[in-house]
Amino acid sequence: MNWFLLSLLLFLFYGILKTKKVLQILQQNWYNDGNRYLKWIGKNKRKVFINFDILFPIFLLGIVIPFKYSLILFIIFYMVAFFIFDKEKQKEQVKLKLAVTARVKRLILTSTVIYAIIILVMCLTFNEKYIWLYYLILGFIMYFEYLYMYIINITNKPIEKCIFLYYKRQALKKLKSMSNMDVIGITGSYGKTSSKNILSDILNIKYNAFPTPKNFNTTYGMINAINNYLDKFNDLFIAEMGAFKCGEIKEICDLLHPKYGILTRIGTAHLESFGSSENIQKGKFELIESLPSDGVGILNGDDEYQLNYKLKNKVKIIWIGIDNKNVDVYADNIKLSNTGTTFDVHFKGDKKKYHFETKLLGKANIYNILAGIALGDYLKISKEDLIRGVKKVNSIEHRLELKKMGNINIIDDAYNSNPVGSKMALDVLNLCPGKKIIVTPGMIELGSEQYNLNFEFGREIAKVCDEVILIGKEQTKPIYDGLLKEKYDIKHVHILNDVKKAFPLINSLSEGETYALLENDLPDIFNEK
Repeated sequence: MNWFLLSLLLFLFYGILKTKKVLQILQQNWYNDGNRYLKWIGKNKRKVFINFDILFPIFLLGIVIPFKYSLILFIIFYMVAFFIFDKEKQKEQVKLKLAVTARVKRLILTSTVIYAIIILVMCLTFNEKYIWLYYLILGFIMYFEYLYMYIINITNKPIEKCIFLYYKRQALKKLKSMSNMDVIGITGSYGKTSSKNILSDILNIKYNAFPTPKNFNTTYGMINAINNYLDKFNDLFIAEMGAFKCGEIKEICDLLHPKYGILTRIGTAHLESFGSSENIQKGKFELIESLPSDGVGILNGDDEYQLNYKLKNKVKIIWIGIDNKNVDVYADNIKLSNTGTTFDVHFKGDKKKYHFETKLLGKANIYNILAGIALGDYLKISKEDLIRGVKKVNSIEHRLELKKMGNINIIDDAYNSNPVGSKMALDVLNLCPGKKIIVTPGMIELGSEQYNLNFEFGREIAKVCDEVILIGKEQTKPIYDGLLKEKYDIKHVHILNDVKKAFPLINSLSEGETYALLENDLPDIFNEK
């Protein structure tokens, strides 16, 4: 019995160790919203079950040999499992650690309670005759730990729903008490966070504007931001709205009732979860179609998805653009330097042009700045203050952020993961003098178009870059194929399995003035092992 208790304790200890990793994956997959977690399991069977491919025969042997020997074998089973788990953990490049939120704590509690019940039942009903059954149950729980956590997540759903409704009522009550505050919604396929931060910097020249913190862009995130961060002195609430399917933006709008809405560029990001480009377009326009009759929408006149959409409500629209001059606010004379970007802005009905300076790089950021200028102008911020506000806009981490690494200029666009943004980043790199290097693992979550879009990305890279560093042989194959299509010299293509190895390589490849673009970054759940 003592040996059996020891094996149970080992099981519990191992279960706790592995639970942390499983919860990290569950969290990054939005707690299975839209079946993301189940889809990840389906695509990553080797990652999910590899630890026990070798061990399972040992386990099976343990349930057929005599009791005392099976106990020893089962303990060996755990020891080897710990070793494999530790080796796998050391190989991982974790960028997004598990955030130990209240929800995660509740999942851990439920999981621990169920583990404890199983162990208690086994102890109370212990019989050497049924030892094989006990081990079979424990072995299955271990082997299917990812599916076990899926069941725990389902078990907790009624509790999570009640907690959600409680905090939602609190948020609605707080918003009702702040009737003088207006809400600005921002959504799109690309550039939402950048646009939010830029808009906040511009509007805070005159107003007390509060942007949603970090990536609080879901309904849950909004409720959290309202209850814990929103201040009674805020004039404006800038809400970044994210979505993986139709209806999610509308759900946020039903909570916040925005008066103003900004659409960034629309494209193929999250095509896999939306299902089609039409659904993406429809989903993003839920923001504009939720605005009141006295509301204002800011739309991009260079975006075909926005130009071609037929609005279902009557709301004032302010159009911005760069290529399209037949809009309300447009920019031209854009010039890039190693200190940032300068450009001129023209307002419809105003013959004067206004010169702006910003520390930010790239056409994508100019669009985001234009949206802020257009809304700021509508909100009666003077042109002089707008110029001052744009000049003060801070660089945004990992979004075309210009850094220095010794004598090398690093253009950090690691957060970006979409075709339009990647093309714009290449355009920025192309304008830079000297040697040009790109480091990229490619783009994901592009559905059936993933290969084609990465292939085209490879073709564009071939036209701009002197050296290409690809991270992950399998996932970057479409980019490699695109380079070959353009007859790119393969001796200038370097394939690595770890992004950390890229920086010494950049140093060795640099010559004179060198610019290195860090383009795209994959979350932990997509890392190629």
